[in-house]
Amino acid sequence: MAELSAGRQRQLEQLVERLGLPSTAKVQWSLLDLALTHVSYSAADNYEQLEFLGDAVLRLFVAQHLWVNDRNDTVGQWTAVRSVLVSDRVLSKIAYTFGFERFLLVAPSAARDTKGETSRLANTLEAVIGALYLSTHDFELVAPWLKPELEQQAEQVRSDPTYQNYKAALQQWTQGHYRLLPEYRVEEQIASQTPLSRFSAEVWLQGECLGVGTGPSRKSAEKAAAQIAYSKLSAGYVFEPVIESLPGRDD
Repeated sequence: MAELSAGRQRQLEQLVERLGLPSTAKVQWSLLDLALTHVSYSAADNYEQLEFLGDAVLRLFVAQHLWVNDRNDTVGQWTAVRSVLVSDRVLSKIAYTFGFERFLLVAPSAARDTKGETSRLANTLEAVIGALYLSTHDFELVAPWLKPELEQQAEQVRSDPTYQNYKAALQQWTQGHYRLLPEYRVEEQIASQTPLSRFSAEVWLQGECLGVGTGPSRKSAEKAAAQIAYSKLSAGYVFEPVIESLPGRDD
């Protein structure tokens, strides 16, 4: 692997500063550089292998956190919380918070692919986790900045009876009360100012729009719309489905 230029070295040092790590942190700079190199920029040297490793490290980190802090919960509850914490939506949000996109080496053609930005940022975060873990072979360089972010997200998940699986909760509600399935209508917002609201989704139930949400992906936008609809219905909103008369029947 080529030696880092002075400019690239300074960029990586700035990212480490953003993460709140000390200047004396034992970072393997070549690994961090690799973690911030997209496959479109270099087919030979890129973040894919570090992403693979970082995914495993992240899951271990989350599992250990749940073991220490949520021993009274069931494995099913742990699984529900973990699924949210390791999702592309949460990981890309964390990456965006620290400005990872400013340090990622990516080809112009891939950078213009805004549809893939959420997964790209999530993958980058996992790769950075992998690089920092390999630098010390423990969580020394990972925990200080990642733990507060994940704790905040975990608290939101635990306080939600649906564990943020709003699409499933909404479907269960509509089927149980009305024997109907919700319909999602999604549009890409070309003029969106931020990738976090790239898509807009509406959730409909037999001709009535019950919720509108936005997100960096179609799935996340649908989830945001489902959350609004579920909250609306569970709070007591009365939905009155249209009952169509059978042909030839006079009531």
